[in-house]
Amino acid sequence: MRSMGTDPIDIAKSLIPELRKRAESTDEQDAFVAENFALLKGAGLVEAGVPIELGGGGANVEQLAEMLRTLAHGCSSTALAFSMHTHQVAVPAWRWRHQQVAAVEPLLRRVASERIILLSSGGSDWIGGSGTAERVDGGYRIRARKVFTSASPAGDVLMSGALINEGDGTSSVIHFGVPMKAAEVSIEPTWRALGMRGTGSHDVVIDGLFVADAVIAFKRPAGRWHPVFQIIATVAFPLIYAVYLGVAERARDIAIEIASRKPQTAHTLDLAGRMVTSLKAAQLAHRFMVETALRGDASAETVNAVMMGRTLVADKAIETVELALELAGGTGFYRKAGLERCFRDVQGARFHPLQRGPQAAYAGAMAMGLPVDTVF
Repeated sequence: MRSMGTDPIDIAKSLIPELRKRAESTDEQDAFVAENFALLKGAGLVEAGVPIELGGGGANVEQLAEMLRTLAHGCSSTALAFSMHTHQVAVPAWRWRHQQVAAVEPLLRRVASERIILLSSGGSDWIGGSGTAERVDGGYRIRARKVFTSASPAGDVLMSGALINEGDGTSSVIHFGVPMKAAEVSIEPTWRALGMRGTGSHDVVIDGLFVADAVIAFKRPAGRWHPVFQIIATVAFPLIYAVYLGVAERARDIAIEIASRKPQTAHTLDLAGRMVTSLKAAQLAHRFMVETALRGDASAETVNAVMMGRTLVADKAIETVELALELAGGTGFYRKAGLERCFRDVQGARFHPLQRGPQAAYAGAMAMGLPVDTVF
């Protein structure tokens, strides 16, 4: 992190008190964490994952994951929303570093110099794709609704895609950046959710946006894994799930602090022991995800490894928070304690791909030596 002068993890630690000040109010009001994003931008974390050679901080997946895990100790919603920008930087940085893909340089340089915020429409644009792309002179006319677009109020460019009907019964997906200030792009405020209420994960509506052929990043068959998506799965999910690990750690800290005020019994020691054991399992599984991403390759095998880790982190993080709530007892049931917010926020770990069913099918097919190119 030479260009920033300070490690992103140290920066994240320094921001925790400020993030905690607003966490409760933004949650209760379903308000986007706009002030926190301004804080992250001012602290230099927006460009942390851009290679040093391109003007950024040069942080790798391990450092970025630790940064996000740390931010989650301050505000879960801020960390999760920021993980979507962070992985949209980390993926092209990985391609630049490991595959020498020069086409990603302009985007990465913009992130470093202008500190633009990248949005992910991953929830809408997983392997199957969504939206429509109509062929017109010089490009395509895009119409789509992209749900779960975290940090949409702060975004500058939405990294997205749309489906093309090839006319022979098949579909393809084109991928491109969507300027959020375009007249054809609007945000529909739909985000009223169980947890992660401050992420601003509203619907982005694209109504007739023209996308020129020259700015299409790549084209792929719809409904089938593509090498770029193997990179996305390998690199992005250790970052996203670092947030849920941080939520579980925060719940542990709160529960221990509450329980320490009371007389200890065999029951509380049992709960505390089960809680920290579950947390250790989540930490080990997440470490496995990070180590897989650090290998520098992306394939069906790395997707399988990362997604097995994703399920283990989700299960054990959720279990940790449940045990933390039980250990804290009735005191933890009060909203002011912060544990019930951790309980709600960690539930989001259930919903990112690959969810439990597809992940098990993918792992099972790999174990049996069967194709996985349409398992998602």
